[in-house]
Formats: sequence, C-alpha cells, structure tokens
Amino acid sequence: MSESLPEWESLTVPQQVAQMFVVRASGYLFDHQIQYPEWEPPRAKLQHWIQDLGVGGVILLGGSAGELALRSQQLQSFATIPLLIAADIEEGVGQRFSGAIWFPPPMAIGAIYRKDVARALHYAQEMGAITASEALAIGINWVLAPVVDVNNNPLNPVINVRAFGETPEEVSQLASAFIRGAQRFPVLTTAKHFPGHGDTAVDSHLDLPVLPHSPARLGEIELPPFASAIASGVDAVMSAHLLIPAWDIERPATLSYPILTSLLRQELGFEGLIVTDALVMGAIANRYGASEAPVLAVEAGADILLMPVDPAGAIQAVCDAVTEGRISEARIRASVERIWKAKRKVQGSRGDLVSPIPNPLQLASPHALNTSANISRDSLLVHGQVPLPRSTGNLRNLIVVDDVLNCKFLGKLAPAVALPKSLGYQLQLVDHHTPTVALSEAIASISTTQTLLQLFIRGNPFRGSAGLTPVAEDLFKRLLKNAELQALVIYGSPYILEQFLPHLPPDIPCVFSYGQMSEAQAIALEVLFPPQ
Repeated sequence: MSESLPEWESLTVPQQVAQMFVVRASGYLFDHQIQYPEWEPPRAKLQHWIQDLGVGGVILLGGSAGELALRSQQLQSFATIPLLIAADIEEGVGQRFSGAIWFPPPMAIGAIYRKDVARALHYAQEMGAITASEALAIGINWVLAPVVDVNNNPLNPVINVRAFGETPEEVSQLASAFIRGAQRFPVLTTAKHFPGHGDTAVDSHLDLPVLPHSPARLGEIELPPFASAIASGVDAVMSAHLLIPAWDIERPATLSYPILTSLLRQELGFEGLIVTDALVMGAIANRYGASEAPVLAVEAGADILLMPVDPAGAIQAVCDAVTEGRISEARIRASVERIWKAKRKVQGSRGDLVSPIPNPLQLASPHALNTSANISRDSLLVHGQVPLPRSTGNLRNLIVVDDVLNCKFLGKLAPAVALPKSLGYQLQLVDHHTPTVALSEAIASISTTQTLLQLFIRGNPFRGSAGLTPVAEDLFKRLLKNAELQALVIYGSPYILEQFLPHLPPDIPCVFSYGQMSEAQAIALEVLFPPQ
C-alpha cells in the first residue's frame, strides 16, 4: 500500500469510479470463518476487488477486536490507494467486535436526557470519543454512526432503540454531542438515515417503507437532527431506502435527485460525503437490480455506493453510464474530490490511513468501562419492591430470546444465566425455534414454581423480533394466572415494557434495561439479587 494519497486527477475514470464503492467483508481473518458467504467474499476475491478493481473502502462485520487490528492491516496491504475502513458501530466497537466497549443503545442516553440533560450530553460526547478512539485502535477510520432518526413510531422494527429518542430536540442535541466527541480523533462520522427512518413500520432490509407525510411535517420532525448534525461538522450522511411521495413519488431517497441533491446538498448545504445505505438491502436490490441501482444512486447525488450486490458489475455499469453520456465525468470528479477530502482527514500525522498503527491493547480502558456501566445504571427503570427475598423450593429462570443460536450475549457464563443458577434457579430457554407443544409442556412441567421471567426483545434488522412479543405475552399471562411470576426483567425495547407494565401487579418487581450485553445483565440483576 502506498503511504499517501496520489493526486486524484492522476486516476483514470474507471479508477475514480471504483473509489466510490465500499464493499462488505468478513472481519475474520480466514475464509473458513466467513459467516455470510452471500455477502462476504473469500480472500482472493476481496483482494481482487481492492488491488485490481481499486475499490475505495471496506465495511467489516464479525470477529474480535483483536483480530480486526490484523484484518484492517491486511486489507490496507492489498490496496494501492489507502482504504476507508468502515463499521456499523452505533453502540460502540464492542457491538460488532468482541473485547471492545459495547455501550447500551443510544435510546438509553435519551432516557437519561429526560431526567438530566447535562449528564446525557456528557455521556453522548464520551460515547462518541470512546467509539472513535477504539475504532482507530483496531484500524477502523469510518464510524457509521450516529443514528439521527427520530423514532416516533413504537412499531418501528429497524430503528427502535438505535435512535437517541422520540423528539427532534433530544435527537439533535445528543447526536451532535456524539459527533463532537468523535471529532477528538481523526475518524469520519455518519448521520443516518436521511431524510429520516424513524416513523416507519417496515424493515427496509426486507422491503420498501413509505413515509406519507407532508413537507411541513417532514421539515418539523425528520429534518432538524440532520441539520444539527451538519452544523456540528458530521463528515457523511447516509441515505435511507424510503419512498417519500411528498418529495419524490417515483424513487426512494437513495435513488432520488430531489432528495439527495436538491434537498440535502443544496437546501441543507451539506458539503461532505453522501453515502447510500447498503445496496444489497431488499428495498433496493429487489426493485432496481445489481447494475441499475448504483447508476441511479450516482445520478441522484451519492458519492459512496455501499455494499453493491456485484462490485465488478456495478463499477462497469457506472463506467458505461459515463461513456454513454448518462453521467458526466464532472459528476464523478465531484464525488472523488469529496472522497479525497475525507481520506485526507483520516490520514493522521504520518500521512497514511493506517496511522496511528492499530493497537488493540488500548481498548476497554477503565474510563470507557465505567462510562458504559454508568449509562446502564442511570437509564435503568425499576418498578415494584426490590430486592427479592431469597427463595427456596422450585425456582425457574425462564429466558425468552429471539434466536439462541445467533445470540452473542447469552452463554453459560452470562449473568442472566449464571447468577440465577447460583441461587438455585433452573434454566429454561425459549426462542422462535421452540415448538408450541414443547413450550406448553415445558411451562407445565414444574408446578407451583416461582419464575424469574427475563425477556430479551428489541428491534433488530433482519431478525423479526416483533414476532417474539406474542410468545412472551402468552408466557407472562400464564405465569400471572398460575401465581408463578416472581419477577420480570426486560432487556431491550422500552415499547415492550409499556406493553407489559400495565398488567403487572404492584407486588411483583420489574427491572428494565436498554442494554442486553453481559454488563447490562449484571447491573439489572443486582437490583433483584444484591450481593451479600
């Protein structure tokens, strides 16, 4: 890899076009570890995309933080032109790469904001700084955060607790604080998903949501957090795969010139990178195809084309559009100039994009660990009388989670499992794989059982967690009817808490945590079972 950027004017048009693409790759080092082969290429193909096609960046998922430091250096070694290396780390680096800090979701800070504005702003700023610092420590230079959507639809399956809150004011202030914190370090930040994905009930990973509001309503609710992020110096804005008839009756925002260029670039005055959301998502890929979607996105005003279905074919399609006069060379040059400006920002003192040298030993500092724990504690909600009196006899720890086989935060050592076990509780697990008959038999298998019911339910793209709620409600009602519910713990969505709490008798305690990770489990359960 060259240790500095060449002048972009020296690149051919195909080379310039290739720099506009960011491809998906596994964070694991070896091909046999790849978890999503449909999206993540083996090493030889990935090296071809970077070295021969000359793509401008890579987005990573999977692996530990320690191996990410090696993986990022490996990828940079493939590149003739230094790469942007991105990750969806909205809840800290540890959300995607184990070993680093995994914060509670942003909505936890929004809950604190409603009680103590100054403390919430401090937490948001520290979250931004810690995320940026830990990203650099493993070679990531582009943070695909913060989410600045206003989640004012409780049924939203894709944004949900990823948002800072439900009002433009709290989202604007907290997202801007996150950006300010991250700006202490040479990384890129990203406001997403423009012009606002908060008031939808359809997952755009699967289908195309429609936002039916008037321009006045959109200007009042959806746009202010983006304007605030732009004023705070956010480096990139990610488009949403949404159809908004008030602004473009034909094409979703990602492919819409009126939305990306007329509104974002001209009216809001954004001069940074416009990046598409992943082009492999169903809302785009299922309707516009692997080759046409990238061309439409460039015509609309996008600078970075994220996760194309077929990188080689997409690059060729854009080059063909230039040759045919459909897209001008000036349009490509404008995007490449913005990309070069962004790459120069993350060059660091040595003049290359891997400076400072990745050092995973800088992860999980005491300050970072304390900050995450304090956010969990300060956003915790407790109802009813706690702690629980110590019980004997038939005790059951009933855990409901969407998919045990794809769950990073539950294992035999996780506090939600280990702590009740140490107190004599018998574990039962329920997920969407559990047959209805087996579930009924399991619940009925132990009579007069005092049950600790723990629900892990939040919005998860692709995961369909919403279907889990009726199962949890049925269990909850049966336990209440049989006088077996000892306590309820909910990890994840406050909207789930709102469904259960009105039906909970005042003598049965309930603890709610926004976070689902081990640290959040321990903090929540300490309320019910304080150390003795």
